[in-house]
Amino acid sequence: MSRLKWDKAYALEQAGDDLELVEELLDIFTDSLRTELELIARGLAEHSASMVYRAAHSIKGGAASLGIAAIAELASDIEQQSHAGSLDLAREKLPLLQDLLAELQEV
Repeated sequence: MSRLKWDKAYALEQAGDDLELVEELLDIFTDSLRTELELIARGLAEHSASMVYRAAHSIKGGAASLGIAAIAELASDIEQQSHAGSLDLAREKLPLLQDLLAELQEV
């Protein structure tokens, strides 16, 4: 879990110290992350920086709200690069985001 850089205390604070709510939010985010990563892959295949940008923006917000810094930071970097029209970072970092998704599913 260390690769996620997850601040569980922050997530609990955001959820009013309700562990069950945090677990539910993690499940929702995990499902959303899976979908958004598929959109990034599709955006890369279609050379669509705007599709990658929108997916990365969504990932960034969800991860930040749960205190999952590693995913939020990667998504932010991809968001910035794709907003500028570059897909290189998204192409490079998509496998890492997929690995982090797998790690998140084990939480």
